[in-house]
Amino acid sequence: MKSILTRVSGPSPTETIVLPPAGAQVPGTFRNVTSNGAAYRSVLAQVQRFRGRVYLEDGAIMPAELTPDGRHMLPIDYRSWHVIAVEKSGVVRGCLRFLEESGATRFEDLWLHTAAIAHCPAVGQKVRRAVESEMARARSEDVRFGEVGGWAIAEEHRCGWEALRLVLATYGLLQLLGGCIGLATATVRHGSARILRKIGLTGLSGGDAPLAPYYEPQYGCQMEMLRFDSRRANERFMEWIEELASCLPTASVIASAPSTRMLSAWRGAQADHAPALVKTAVA
Repeated sequence: MKSILTRVSGPSPTETIVLPPAGAQVPGTFRNVTSNGAAYRSVLAQVQRFRGRVYLEDGAIMPAELTPDGRHMLPIDYRSWHVIAVEKSGVVRGCLRFLEESGATRFEDLWLHTAAIAHCPAVGQKVRRAVESEMARARSEDVRFGEVGGWAIAEEHRCGWEALRLVLATYGLLQLLGGCIGLATATVRHGSARILRKIGLTGLSGGDAPLAPYYEPQYGCQMEMLRFDSRRANERFMEWIEELASCLPTASVIASAPSTRMLSAWRGAQADHAPALVKTAVA
């Protein structure tokens, strides 16, 4: 019998590759793990070039925020899980990143603490309290906490099932990791925030009402700060998420231990691409 995804959307033109954080111990759930530092760096570099090209064409970043070889390189890339859609030819067609921050104890410890809305005189304190409430809830329910970002999709796939499949696969990954409560800053552009809301993400509450979309000068567009619980997606998509979660254990996972080269890249990104380091959006 065909899977629900095949019945609804047809055979996928891409396969899923997973990159765990550099040096992380990969859970035994994953059965197709390759530990190869060179392969890890190569795939991550392809993701960074793909993301850089998509974001540059979209006007979300400036050329100066790319490395000389065209990569949108962030230090958190080495600390994150990456879910990547790759064509059979090996070309990257989509990517999404999950940064675990379970060890953070306050808003200032988070990657998204530089978001413009957090520094707004009118609602900034509400944002901080709301985010720290989500962090506390994750601790009390003994699940992971983190941020989803770095969403980039090839133009020809943005209005199709591949964009949705990538997000649902990330939900599946989070299920395999034990569940996660987290945040995403999503652009209104291209309907990114709308798509995520359909899946089950909701607006972060500022107390008596959800926080309104805000203008992010780093991207020059309207954005929303959304919250999610990977265990409680829109019921319409749960069967898809469960199916993708059941497939991920056999997906190709490319792992790598930290290396001097990786640490140098991390420090270089901090020193040379400081403006890019505050980019937190799902674009």
